[in-house]
Amino acid sequence: MEKKKLILGVIGADVHAVGNKILYHAFTLAGFEVTNLGVMVSQEEYIEAALETAADVILVSSLYGHGELDCRGFRDKCDEAGLKGILLYVGGNIVVGKQDFADVERRFKDMGFDRVFGPGTSPETAISALREDLHIEG
Repeated sequence: MEKKKLILGVIGADVHAVGNKILYHAFTLAGFEVTNLGVMVSQEEYIEAALETAADVILVSSLYGHGELDCRGFRDKCDEAGLKGILLYVGGNIVVGKQDFADVERRFKDMGFDRVFGPGTSPETAISALREDLHIEG
């Protein structure tokens, strides 16, 4: 069975490389083909990589609290680039300050993200979501 392809990166001016590496290794060990763009990734870089690799999912990570600003318009750009329907996941400390996660999740879903993970979410939780959304057994 062909491996599902993921694009992983840390969006905007965020440089939290350790979490990015942990996610890369967790997703790779779980059997996904991961293209890791590293840190300080623009929306356009995610989209370009997704087009080049025919990715199934784009995973956006952010820890510095400005993910909401960095992610605005991302779904529209994906659609315009021909990536309509690609799964978009976002996770980390994606907003400034302490906010009710249900409100944060709703705002990101309204922006077109399929899954939203709060601070402290384990990689296993994201892997389970990937398997469910990509219809992978096991």
